[in-house]
Amino acid sequence: MGANMSGGVTDMEGVVKPRLGDIPESCVALVLMYMDPPEICKLARLNRAFRGASSADFIWESKLPLNYRFIIEKVFQETKMVDNLGKREIYARLCKPNSFDGGTKEISLDKSTGGICLFISSKALTIS
Repeated sequence: MGANMSGGVTDMEGVVKPRLGDIPESCVALVLMYMDPPEICKLARLNRAFRGASSADFIWESKLPLNYRFIIEKVFQETKMVDNLGKREIYARLCKPNSFDGGTKEISLDKSTGGICLFISSKALTIS
C-alpha cells in the first residue's frame, strides 16, 4: 500500500492505476479527523485502510469533551478498565446513557452536537 501502489489495477495499456486502498492510512486518518462520527463509521466500511485509520485515538479524542476523564471517573466504576480502552470505545460508551449517583443522574454525549447531556431527576440539562 502507499507509494508503490502494489494494489493498483492495470489497464489495457499496462499502466497501473491507483485505487482507493492505495491511500496511506495516516492520510486517511487526517481527513477523518474533520468528519462527524457517523461519517467516520460509514467510511470505515470501505476498506482495510479506512477501517484502520478510523480507530486512531487522535481522531476520537478530538470528538470527546475536554473533561471526558473527569466524566469517566464519575460515571464508570472501574476506571482502570477504561484506561485500557481506545478513544473510539470511550466515545461509544459515553454516547450510551450512563447512570451515576445511585441512579439519580444520567449522563451521555449528544452525538449531533458533541455536547454532554446531563439528566437529573428527569430534567435535562445540556452542557457544552
